[in-house]
Amino acid sequence: MPPALPLITLLTDFGDRDWFVGAMKGVILSIHPDARIVDLSHQVAPHQIKEAAYILHACYRSFPEGTIHVCVVDPGVGSDRRPLLVSSSRYYFLAPDNGLLSYVMKEDDGVEVRQIENRRYRIDSPGKSFDGRDLFAPAAAWLAKGEPVASFGRLLTDPVRLNLEEPVWRERQLIGQIIYIDRFGNLISNLTTKHLRDFRRVTKRADPVFRIAGQTIGGLVTSYSLGNAHMPSVLVNSSGQLEVFLKEASAAKLLKQGVGASLDLE
Repeated sequence: MPPALPLITLLTDFGDRDWFVGAMKGVILSIHPDARIVDLSHQVAPHQIKEAAYILHACYRSFPEGTIHVCVVDPGVGSDRRPLLVSSSRYYFLAPDNGLLSYVMKEDDGVEVRQIENRRYRIDSPGKSFDGRDLFAPAAAWLAKGEPVASFGRLLTDPVRLNLEEPVWRERQLIGQIIYIDRFGNLISNLTTKHLRDFRRVTKRADPVFRIAGQTIGGLVTSYSLGNAHMPSVLVNSSGQLEVFLKEASAAKLLKQGVGASLDLE
Protein backbone atom coordinates (compact mmCIF):
# COMPACT_ATOMS: atom_id res chain seq x y z
CA MET A 1 0.00 0.00 0.00
CA PRO A 2 1.29 3.54 -0.73
CA PRO A 3 2.70 5.47 2.26
CA ALA A 4 0.46 7.62 4.50
CA LEU A 5 1.79 10.77 2.77
CA PRO A 6 1.69 9.57 -0.82
CA LEU A 7 4.17 10.70 -3.45
CA ILE A 8 3.06 10.76 -7.10
CA THR A 9 5.47 11.45 -9.96
CA LEU A 10 4.50 12.56 -13.47
CA LEU A 11 6.36 11.76 -16.69
CA THR A 12 4.82 12.93 -19.97
CA ASP A 13 5.48 14.33 -23.43
CA PHE A 14 3.04 17.19 -22.77
CA GLY A 15 5.61 19.99 -22.41
CA ASP A 16 4.79 23.08 -20.35
CA ARG A 17 3.03 25.28 -22.92
CA ASP A 18 -0.46 23.83 -22.61
CA TRP A 19 -2.81 23.03 -19.74
CA PHE A 20 -2.31 19.26 -19.83
CA VAL A 21 0.04 18.82 -16.86
CA GLY A 22 -1.85 21.36 -14.77
CA ALA A 23 -5.13 19.56 -15.42
CA MET A 24 -3.64 16.24 -14.30
CA LYS A 25 -2.39 17.81 -11.08
CA GLY A 26 -5.78 19.43 -10.48
CA VAL A 27 -7.57 16.08 -10.75
CA ILE A 28 -5.10 14.38 -8.40
CA LEU A 29 -5.43 17.12 -5.79
CA SER A 30 -9.22 17.22 -6.09
CA ILE A 31 -9.37 13.55 -5.13
CA HIS A 32 -6.47 13.56 -2.67
CA PRO A 33 -5.62 17.11 -1.44
CA ASP A 34 -2.68 15.82 0.62
CA ALA A 35 -0.93 14.14 -2.30
CA ARG A 36 2.60 15.26 -3.07
CA ILE A 37 3.39 15.58 -6.78
CA VAL A 38 6.87 15.54 -8.36
CA ASP A 39 7.53 16.23 -12.04
CA LEU A 40 10.03 13.74 -13.50
CA SER A 41 9.91 15.40 -16.92
CA HIS A 42 7.36 16.76 -19.37
CA GLN A 43 9.91 17.25 -22.15
CA VAL A 44 9.90 13.76 -23.63
CA ALA A 45 9.89 14.15 -27.42
CA PRO A 46 6.29 13.76 -28.62
CA HIS A 47 5.19 10.12 -28.95
CA GLN A 48 8.68 8.76 -28.17
CA ILE A 49 7.89 5.77 -25.98
CA LYS A 50 11.47 4.42 -25.85
CA GLU A 51 12.75 7.79 -24.68
CA ALA A 52 10.18 7.91 -21.90
CA ALA A 53 11.00 4.33 -20.91
CA TYR A 54 14.68 5.21 -20.54
CA ILE A 55 14.01 8.37 -18.51
CA LEU A 56 11.80 6.42 -16.12
CA HIS A 57 14.40 3.64 -15.90
CA ALA A 58 17.11 6.17 -15.07
CA CYS A 59 15.40 7.72 -12.06
CA TYR A 60 12.49 5.78 -10.58
CA ARG A 61 14.67 3.99 -8.02
CA SER A 62 15.71 7.35 -6.56
CA PHE A 63 12.28 7.67 -4.95
CA PRO A 64 11.08 6.25 -1.62
CA GLU A 65 9.24 2.98 -1.38
CA GLY A 66 5.54 3.26 -2.20
CA THR A 67 5.96 6.06 -4.78
CA ILE A 68 3.36 6.05 -7.56
CA HIS A 69 4.87 6.79 -10.99
CA VAL A 70 2.38 8.07 -13.59
CA CYS A 71 3.81 7.86 -17.12
CA VAL A 72 1.79 9.20 -20.04
CA VAL A 73 3.39 9.05 -23.47
CA ASP A 74 0.42 7.66 -25.30
CA PRO A 75 0.21 7.87 -29.10
CA GLY A 76 -2.56 5.23 -28.93
CA VAL A 77 -4.84 7.27 -26.65
CA GLY A 78 -8.52 6.66 -27.42
CA SER A 79 -7.84 3.30 -29.08
CA ASP A 80 -8.27 -0.16 -27.59
CA ARG A 81 -4.78 -0.13 -26.06
CA ARG A 82 -5.00 -1.09 -22.40
CA PRO A 83 -4.26 1.19 -19.42
CA LEU A 84 -1.99 -0.54 -16.92
CA LEU A 85 -1.35 -0.54 -13.19
CA VAL A 86 1.97 -2.28 -12.53
CA SER A 87 3.06 -3.06 -8.98
CA SER A 88 6.61 -4.07 -8.08
CA SER A 89 8.15 -4.92 -4.75
CA ARG A 90 8.69 -1.20 -4.02
CA TYR A 91 6.73 0.97 -6.46
CA TYR A 92 3.54 1.46 -8.46
CA PHE A 93 3.39 2.49 -12.12
CA LEU A 94 0.45 3.69 -14.21
CA ALA A 95 0.94 3.88 -17.97
CA PRO A 96 -0.55 2.86 -21.31
CA ASP A 97 0.23 -0.66 -22.49
CA ASN A 98 2.70 0.38 -25.18
CA GLY A 99 6.05 -0.77 -23.80
CA LEU A 100 6.79 2.28 -21.67
CA LEU A 101 7.24 0.10 -18.59
CA SER A 102 9.53 -2.44 -20.29
CA TYR A 103 12.61 -1.69 -18.15
CA VAL A 104 10.53 -1.93 -14.98
CA MET A 105 9.04 -5.28 -15.97
CA LYS A 106 12.48 -6.58 -16.94
CA GLU A 107 14.50 -5.44 -13.94
CA ASP A 108 12.25 -4.93 -10.91
CA ASP A 109 11.23 -7.67 -8.47
CA GLY A 110 7.73 -9.00 -7.77
CA VAL A 111 6.09 -7.31 -10.76
CA GLU A 112 2.31 -7.69 -11.10
CA VAL A 113 0.46 -6.24 -14.09
CA ARG A 114 -3.23 -5.28 -14.05
CA GLN A 115 -5.54 -3.61 -16.53
CA ILE A 116 -7.31 -0.54 -15.16
CA GLU A 117 -10.97 -1.35 -15.78
CA ASN A 118 -12.94 -0.07 -12.79
CA ARG A 119 -15.03 2.88 -13.98
CA ARG A 120 -14.89 4.36 -10.49
CA TYR A 121 -11.31 5.39 -11.17
CA ARG A 122 -12.09 7.24 -14.39
CA ILE A 123 -13.56 10.69 -15.06
CA ASP A 124 -16.27 10.79 -17.72
CA SER A 125 -15.57 13.25 -20.53
CA PRO A 126 -17.02 13.94 -23.99
CA GLY A 127 -13.99 12.55 -25.84
CA LYS A 128 -11.17 10.05 -25.49
CA SER A 129 -8.17 12.26 -26.20
CA PHE A 130 -6.90 12.92 -22.65
CA ASP A 131 -6.49 9.77 -20.59
CA GLY A 132 -3.70 11.48 -18.67
CA ARG A 133 -6.37 13.62 -16.98
CA ASP A 134 -9.40 11.35 -17.24
CA LEU A 135 -7.91 7.97 -16.30
CA PHE A 136 -4.29 7.89 -15.13
CA ALA A 137 -4.48 10.92 -12.83
CA PRO A 138 -7.64 9.85 -10.96
CA ALA A 139 -6.45 6.23 -10.76
CA ALA A 140 -3.18 7.40 -9.20
CA ALA A 141 -5.03 9.60 -6.71
CA TRP A 142 -7.34 6.77 -5.64
CA LEU A 143 -4.39 4.42 -5.31
CA ALA A 144 -2.66 7.01 -3.13
CA LYS A 145 -5.77 7.12 -0.93
CA GLY A 146 -5.33 3.42 -0.24
CA GLU A 147 -7.66 1.73 -2.72
CA PRO A 148 -6.58 -1.93 -3.04
CA VAL A 149 -4.64 -2.80 -6.17
CA ALA A 150 -6.94 -5.73 -6.95
CA SER A 151 -9.93 -3.39 -7.25
CA PHE A 152 -8.52 -1.69 -10.35
CA GLY A 153 -8.93 -4.64 -12.70
CA ARG A 154 -7.87 -8.07 -13.86
CA LEU A 155 -4.35 -9.49 -13.91
CA LEU A 156 -2.55 -9.54 -17.27
CA THR A 157 0.18 -11.85 -18.51
CA ASP A 158 0.84 -10.31 -21.94
CA PRO A 159 1.80 -6.63 -21.56
CA VAL A 160 3.53 -5.01 -24.52
CA ARG A 161 7.32 -5.03 -24.17
CA LEU A 162 9.83 -3.01 -26.17
CA ASN A 163 12.81 -4.67 -27.77
CA LEU A 164 15.50 -3.46 -25.38
CA GLU A 165 18.65 -3.95 -27.42
CA GLU A 166 21.58 -5.68 -25.70
CA PRO A 167 25.23 -5.40 -26.75
CA VAL A 168 26.39 -8.29 -28.94
CA TRP A 169 29.76 -9.97 -29.41
CA ARG A 170 31.38 -10.17 -32.83
CA GLU A 171 34.56 -12.20 -32.34
CA ARG A 172 36.62 -10.05 -29.93
CA GLN A 173 34.53 -6.93 -30.53
CA LEU A 174 31.55 -5.89 -28.38
CA ILE A 175 28.93 -3.90 -30.29
CA GLY A 176 26.85 -1.51 -28.21
CA GLN A 177 24.26 1.07 -29.14
CA ILE A 178 23.38 4.64 -28.22
CA ILE A 179 20.00 4.56 -26.46
CA TYR A 180 19.59 8.13 -25.19
CA ILE A 181 20.92 11.65 -25.79
CA ASP A 182 20.70 14.10 -22.90
CA ARG A 183 20.33 17.88 -23.14
CA PHE A 184 24.10 18.34 -23.12
CA GLY A 185 24.47 16.22 -26.25
CA ASN A 186 26.05 13.33 -24.36
CA LEU A 187 25.53 9.96 -26.05
CA ILE A 188 24.47 7.36 -23.48
CA SER A 189 24.91 3.73 -24.50
CA ASN A 190 23.56 0.35 -23.44
CA LEU A 191 27.10 -0.71 -22.51
CA THR A 192 27.51 -0.98 -18.74
CA THR A 193 30.25 -1.62 -16.22
CA LYS A 194 29.34 -5.33 -16.41
CA HIS A 195 29.98 -5.34 -20.16
CA LEU A 196 33.25 -3.54 -19.56
CA ARG A 197 34.33 -6.20 -17.04
CA ASP A 198 33.32 -8.97 -19.45
CA PHE A 199 35.26 -7.32 -22.27
CA ARG A 200 38.41 -7.02 -20.16
CA ARG A 201 38.10 -10.64 -19.06
CA VAL A 202 37.69 -11.93 -22.61
CA THR A 203 40.27 -9.72 -24.34
CA LYS A 204 42.77 -9.35 -21.46
CA ARG A 205 42.89 -5.63 -22.26
CA ALA A 206 42.66 -3.17 -19.37
CA ASP A 207 41.98 -0.16 -21.62
CA PRO A 208 39.56 -0.83 -24.49
CA VAL A 209 39.47 1.18 -27.68
CA PHE A 210 36.08 2.66 -28.58
CA ARG A 211 34.80 3.31 -32.09
CA ILE A 212 31.87 5.53 -33.02
CA ALA A 213 31.04 7.31 -36.28
CA GLY A 214 34.42 6.37 -37.75
CA GLN A 215 36.33 7.87 -34.84
CA THR A 216 38.61 5.99 -32.47
CA ILE A 217 38.66 6.87 -28.78
CA GLY A 218 41.39 5.34 -26.63
CA GLY A 219 40.50 4.42 -23.07
CA LEU A 220 38.24 5.96 -20.44
CA VAL A 221 38.37 9.19 -18.47
CA THR A 222 36.85 9.54 -15.02
CA SER A 223 35.15 12.94 -15.29
CA TYR A 224 33.82 15.47 -17.80
CA SER A 225 36.59 17.89 -16.81
CA LEU A 226 39.20 15.44 -18.12
CA GLY A 227 37.61 15.32 -21.57
CA ASN A 228 38.62 17.20 -24.71
CA ALA A 229 36.78 20.18 -26.17
CA HIS A 230 37.50 19.07 -29.75
CA MET A 231 37.57 15.26 -29.61
CA PRO A 232 35.03 12.93 -27.99
CA SER A 233 35.84 11.05 -24.81
CA VAL A 234 34.19 8.16 -22.97
CA LEU A 235 33.39 7.77 -19.28
CA VAL A 236 31.28 5.58 -17.03
CA ASN A 237 28.38 7.74 -15.84
CA SER A 238 26.71 7.61 -12.45
CA SER A 239 24.14 5.12 -13.74
CA GLY A 240 26.93 2.71 -14.65
CA GLN A 241 26.63 3.20 -18.42
CA LEU A 242 29.31 4.12 -20.93
CA GLU A 243 28.75 7.63 -22.25
CA VAL A 244 30.40 9.50 -25.13
CA PHE A 245 30.84 13.22 -24.45
CA LEU A 246 32.57 16.36 -25.58
CA LYS A 247 33.93 18.67 -22.91
CA GLU A 248 31.43 21.54 -22.46
CA ALA A 249 29.91 20.87 -25.89
CA SER A 250 27.68 18.40 -27.74
CA ALA A 251 29.11 15.08 -28.83
CA ALA A 252 25.88 14.37 -30.71
CA LYS A 253 26.37 17.47 -32.88
CA LEU A 254 30.08 16.89 -33.43
CA LEU A 255 29.65 13.24 -34.42
CA LYS A 256 26.26 13.74 -36.11
CA GLN A 257 25.01 10.64 -34.34
CA GLY A 258 21.74 9.84 -32.61
CA VAL A 259 19.85 7.05 -30.90
CA GLY A 260 20.64 3.74 -32.59
CA ALA A 261 24.25 4.61 -33.49
CA SER A 262 26.84 1.93 -32.73
CA LEU A 263 29.45 2.25 -30.00
CA ASP A 264 32.00 -0.56 -30.31
CA LEU A 265 34.62 -1.84 -27.90
CA GLU A 266 37.60 -3.48 -29.58
